[in-house]
Amino acid sequence: MENKEIALVYMVAGMSSRFGGKIKQFAKVGPNNTTLMEYSMKQSLAAGFTKIIFIVWKMTKEPFMEMFGDNYNWIPVYYAEQTFDPELRDKPRWTMDALCSAIEFIDCPFVVCNWDDLYGANSFKLIVDNMKQSDDAVTIGYVLENVLSKEWTVNRWIFDIDENWYITNITETLGIEESNLSKLNLTWKELCSMNLFGLDNKTLIQLDEILKNFKNTHIWDRKSECYLPTELANLIKEWKLKMKIFPTPDTWLGVTNPQDEEIVRKQIEEIESGK
Repeated sequence: MENKEIALVYMVAGMSSRFGGKIKQFAKVGPNNTTLMEYSMKQSLAAGFTKIIFIVWKMTKEPFMEMFGDNYNWIPVYYAEQTFDPELRDKPRWTMDALCSAIEFIDCPFVVCNWDDLYGANSFKLIVDNMKQSDDAVTIGYVLENVLSKEWTVNRWIFDIDENWYITNITETLGIEESNLSKLNLTWKELCSMNLFGLDNKTLIQLDEILKNFKNTHIWDRKSECYLPTELANLIKEWKLKMKIFPTPDTWLGVTNPQDEEIVRKQIEEIESGK
């Protein structure tokens, strides 16, 4: 099982209006002016992936290809392009649509994640090590206390977990802040998702079929969203998927708005200096 092939699938955000028209993954947040994308790769590739797949938009494909080419650190690199019909949609259907855009490139178990999140090297290692030992789906849980903002409310996907650390549900909770935890029936110690999942080809085929049905059902709805955690939760509740969760010792960092650059840069400096 140690030689099991596992692909790394990055859902790459496009040009963000909230990020001043820049590609946020090129923000220099790491040591020696390392970009967000380079620092993220440094964290993830130590886990031992055998293939890298970037899911990009047309407007961001070229700069990514220029930086990574078709091989990065001796690992093959592929590019899947996420598209949408502007006659029917205001924007793509995000996580489910992004993942299923890469189905032709995914021929082995894989780990899918967001590019504008820094998950920590141990998070990737936990997932890959467990995927090599089991065919169950795997995810990482972050303690809610550590991923709340002190400045504004946040939305988080909260895990329900059984006594054996298998997930029974994943529920999106909106508008979380310190003052309303009890009202939302939450505690500081809840484990939540940051869209980091280890899955297999069979699950991807199921998700692709779900997405096709969703698109047919919502064909005239310009804003409808199909979310990966929701559909994974449905598969779990239908007993079509077993997913085990592992709490991570790592700090999660996210870059959403331009002002996050400096915040994340300082947090990375603290992490690096503590090694």
